[in-house]
Amino acid sequence: MSNESNKAAVRRWIDEGWNRGQLEVADELFGGDFAAAAMDTVSGELHGVDDLKGYVRTVRSALPDVRFTVEHLVAEGDKVVGVFTVRGTHTGALWGIPASGREVSFTAIDVWRFRGGKIVERCAAVADFLRALQQMGVVPVLGQ
Repeated sequence: MSNESNKAAVRRWIDEGWNRGQLEVADELFGGDFAAAAMDTVSGELHGVDDLKGYVRTVRSALPDVRFTVEHLVAEGDKVVGVFTVRGTHTGALWGIPASGREVSFTAIDVWRFRGGKIVERCAAVADFLRALQQMGVVPVLGQ
């Protein structure tokens, strides 16, 4: 697939999967051997589309109004790098953190790898979870 097709697939996953919660789109966009190394999951890894869907359900249950905004997508070869702003209201427990009712906003950078027109790998390269934890009231802001 072309760089533009790969970027369109990532954009579609963000819009339909994350923002709208239409997780059935994962069956179309992701390969059966999909894997993710993610610092934002309890296990640190996801294996397969069902794990991915479960992870998204978990996050969306804690941040039901979660919204990813695509800031940048860059594609080269079999990879797409995306910069996203993530916003939502923390109304449910997440990773053992009870609901705070607070708004959360942070930046994330992901690297997506494609094979045969399907997403087969995602690496959460950078995510500002310190900022999110501070906004949830779990970690104090330095100097305050």
